[in-house]
Amino acid sequence: MASLKEIKGRIGSVEGTLKITSAMKMVASAKLHKAQGAIENMLPYDRQLHKIMVSLLSGDTTISSPFCKEHDKVKRVAVVAIASNSSLCGGYNSNVLRHTTAVLKEYASQGLGADDIDCYVIGRKLDQSLGKLNGFCLKRDYVDKGDNPAFATARDLALQLMKDYQNGRIDRVELVYMHFKSTATQIPTRELYLPVQLNSEGEETSTAGYIIEPDPMSVLNALIPDALCMKIYTIMLDAQAAEHAARTVAMQTATDNANDLLGELRIQYNKGRQAAITAELLDIVGGSMQ
Repeated sequence: MASLKEIKGRIGSVEGTLKITSAMKMVASAKLHKAQGAIENMLPYDRQLHKIMVSLLSGDTTISSPFCKEHDKVKRVAVVAIASNSSLCGGYNSNVLRHTTAVLKEYASQGLGADDIDCYVIGRKLDQSLGKLNGFCLKRDYVDKGDNPAFATARDLALQLMKDYQNGRIDRVELVYMHFKSTATQIPTRELYLPVQLNSEGEETSTAGYIIEPDPMSVLNALIPDALCMKIYTIMLDAQAAEHAARTVAMQTATDNANDLLGELRIQYNKGRQAAITAELLDIVGGSMQ
């Protein structure tokens, strides 16, 4: 059995950890509130923009866009994966790593070589983990851009992807990230970014009700790049909200565990102290009777 001094030392250590986890939970909760507001404001705009774009492309017009045409053969792909720059967020980073690795290995199993798969990594933890896996080409231009998502960063990445796709350098682009559903639930998500999908289940594709000026082609030439840039920005905000939610839950769990452990240690300390006092009393009583 541990001595009272050792138990008291453990109590002090757990109390110190409890202060840290409580503070981190409060910080993560505040950041989550801000990030949740940002993504909730952005999602309706992004979805409506995508709906208008799909409606125009799926209408009775003969509009065609290089971003909507599938290439004859998928010889090179790009995967954009978003994780965290820091840890202490539960299984958030490991979930992103697992799904990203699955996507990369899926393309590798289809005959694509290591030089045929570009992985644009956002998040240092994901970059460190993927760097340990041999055979994948990591693009590290945006590794540190996940903490404070900026539209300028998203636009630069989107324009690079669109340029490579239009020039035929890459034939397919996919997105891998954690979707924020609620504080307790973050869903691993895989989306096709390029080519643009025209048929989305549950979406109406009629252009009825839209007044298009000056003409559909001019509108789409401006709308599609904006919609694709907005998509990257939206998933960056979505991933950030999921990260803060995961960290809030992880720190709450750590705080609860610390409180439980602290209670057990205090009970153990009190029992040991009571036993020591009882032993001293017995010694005193025994000595007085001699």
